[in-house]
Amino acid sequence: MTRHLLPLALAAAIAFPAMAGATDLPTPPRIIVSGEGEATVAPDLAVLTLSVMREAKTARGALDANNDAMAAVIAAMKSADIKDRDLQTAGIQINPRYNYTNKPDGSQEAELVAYQVTNTLSVRVRDVDKTGEILDKAVSLGVNQGGGIAFTNDNPAATVTEARKKAVANAMTKAKTLAQAAGVSLGRVLEISDQNIAPAPMPINAKAFDAAAGAAAPVQAGENSYNVQVTVTFELK
Repeated sequence: MTRHLLPLALAAAIAFPAMAGATDLPTPPRIIVSGEGEATVAPDLAVLTLSVMREAKTARGALDANNDAMAAVIAAMKSADIKDRDLQTAGIQINPRYNYTNKPDGSQEAELVAYQVTNTLSVRVRDVDKTGEILDKAVSLGVNQGGGIAFTNDNPAATVTEARKKAVANAMTKAKTLAQAAGVSLGRVLEISDQNIAPAPMPINAKAFDAAAGAAAPVQAGENSYNVQVTVTFELK
């Protein structure tokens, strides 16, 4: 039995070094390039951040006043055809406000003078043309804290795909230029990775609008630019 197994053991001993040697083959020459692509599209969604702050001697009084003001803002949003799914409370804060008096010994004496309640509402406006009108209504009904606005797209997939194609084409052009300059040829693509860069929100200060002016706030939606960066690894021949 031992004599029959010995040739198999020797064959295995010879095969394993051969397999190990195969994994030590030199890495084929390659080139790594980056590419950028950009595609633009008009926004079809505006996201507003509206805050109402009310102050009173007691926390209960400040909360009641704030509730009344925010209820009026929410009612105005619904009357402007904003659906419930597009209204979301983003936060409620209750903070005491103090007056500080300097004492002769250098210390300070704190006096509680009021409570402040701030309620923040996030609103998605699907009819972008009505954004200025809705901002004007909100400010007229009690929005009195710095808010924000971001123009975005409900489904930017097609635009991002266009930007991705442009980024890959840009990377391939770069790679061909570099390979030609080096006197080599491009082989197959070994690896591709990408990174999407979404447009940044545009801040707006709600206090800048004059509620007494009567006209809707002038708002320009412009275009959203979606950028894609890719890194492509090519084999060289």
